[in-house]
Amino acid sequence: MKIIPFDRKYKQSFYDLNIEWLRTYFYVEPFDEEVLSKPEAYILDKGGHIFFVLADKAVVGTVALMPYADNVLELTKMAVSPEHRGQKIGQHLLEYTLDFARSHSYEKLILYSNTRLENAIYLYRKYGFVEIPQETNVPYERSNIKMELVLS
Repeated sequence: MKIIPFDRKYKQSFYDLNIEWLRTYFYVEPFDEEVLSKPEAYILDKGGHIFFVLADKAVVGTVALMPYADNVLELTKMAVSPEHRGQKIGQHLLEYTLDFARSHSYEKLILYSNTRLENAIYLYRKYGFVEIPQETNVPYERSNIKMELVLS
């Protein structure tokens, strides 16, 4: 397994993995559809990053770091293929994004999630994310928890 930065040839995998994950656990919101359909416009062109996990040249996981505020990124769009869940790929992606953000001197990461995702919340807390107040105009209807990790 290796983690690589965004490569246009895997753009459809970014969309497909995330849509499958959303349909399995929640539903696809209009904002999700927009971002996943146009990752260059919503993530990359704004200074964000997308990473892929490759196993035998196939994408089995993905994650994005989307600009949120000055020197702050939103950890978002993390998804692992159903066949590869439970193999700590999400944990490896999280570790990779934390190392990446620190090495590029970002101040903090934020994320939106849902407490129904107990394993994800446990993992975020394990790596130092803490719950912070969620604003009223949250970008995701399914979100009921906002967390941050101060990196510096």
